[in-house]
Amino acid sequence: MNLDEDAVGRLLSMEEVIPAMEMALADFSSGKVVQPTRVMVPVADHQGFLGLMPAYTGSALGTKLVAFYPRNTEVPTHHATILLFKPETGEPLVTMDGRLITEVRTAAVSAVATERLARSNASVLAIIGSGVQARSHLEALRLVREFREVRVWSPRRARAFAEEHGIRAAASAEEAVRGADVLVTATTSQTPVLLGEWLSPGVHINAVGAARPDWRELDDEVLERARVYVDSREAAQKESGDVIAAGRIFAEVGEVVSGAKPGRHSDDEVTLFKSLGLAVEDVATAELVHRKARGELSAEDPSVRSES
Repeated sequence: MNLDEDAVGRLLSMEEVIPAMEMALADFSSGKVVQPTRVMVPVADHQGFLGLMPAYTGSALGTKLVAFYPRNTEVPTHHATILLFKPETGEPLVTMDGRLITEVRTAAVSAVATERLARSNASVLAIIGSGVQARSHLEALRLVREFREVRVWSPRRARAFAEEHGIRAAASAEEAVRGADVLVTATTSQTPVLLGEWLSPGVHINAVGAARPDWRELDDEVLERARVYVDSREAAQKESGDVIAAGRIFAEVGEVVSGAKPGRHSDDEVTLFKSLGLAVEDVATAELVHRKARGELSAEDPSVRSES
């Protein structure tokens, strides 16, 4: 079976991916997932990277191949393919486009973190960035908090993004951030775009960019003020320039989901979720898509069910 991006998009629902990511994160932090740290191959001539991300969840076995070219402007910065195999025999089950899965599952994971870490009365969202992750985070975070105001800033197309989504374009990153209860940094910047002096007490931050050890989205004051949560300790200590600079991790979000570690301690606490993305997130989302695709085929042809 092969599923292109249109087919994946038809089968993918943010409302379904968020609880799937909650379960995937808890399983990962509980040691139920077999997953090595991703392999990243630099493509220095073209300022890109090729990543290999395999995982076995117990019910699903698969891998994602992802090309990350942060300087792309006319085409997406990420291109990906996900392959699932039958765990019992290793037989290939499906090949599917992974670009949209990456976009959706990343925002869904931030929604899990926001649900667990943001104040329950959070009402102002600020997004730094105006690409696909800004769009998907706007959709996902609106499912876990009710925002009365949403602001966006980016150096290029903030106004167009704001008009498209019915939100407010800020004149600067500082203007977007000051007074916000939840923040998203979703940029390709390699130097800090968020300064600690702008943060209000009690803000929750989802930091999605700067996925290399020598890149930063957050300045030192942000890291000093925040309690740091990650998706994977091992990956964050190896891959995240922000986490390496912070020098400490309080917990994985999956530990908060399972109850092994606490979430927010007080209304004034600044919490930070540094997202890098895990293979288990891709494989679990791909399994969800594949199961729905098989269900559609079964409805059309009952003989397909017996072949599953």
